[in-house]
Amino acid sequence: MKANVELVTVTMPDDLIELNRRRRAELRRSLLNPHPESAELTNQGFDGWFRTLSEEDGEALVNNSIGQAVRWIPGEGWVEDPK
Repeated sequence: MKANVELVTVTMPDDLIELNRRRRAELRRSLLNPHPESAELTNQGFDGWFRTLSEEDGEALVNNSIGQAVRWIPGEGWVEDPK
């Protein structure tokens, strides 16, 4: 079933459009070049959360005795980690 599609023109103030463009550009830059402290804060958040779990809960999240060690190689994808 094909929906009916109509072209709609919306008029917006220039400053609103420019603000949106700047925000998208800033987001794009931050995703491509994250601040070095971002990873540190992310890990602190995870570590803090993980410490709130009981030992049994933490061990139940990941079973290290099964599975296969892998690593990401840009342009190649996930490959087995020989370590």
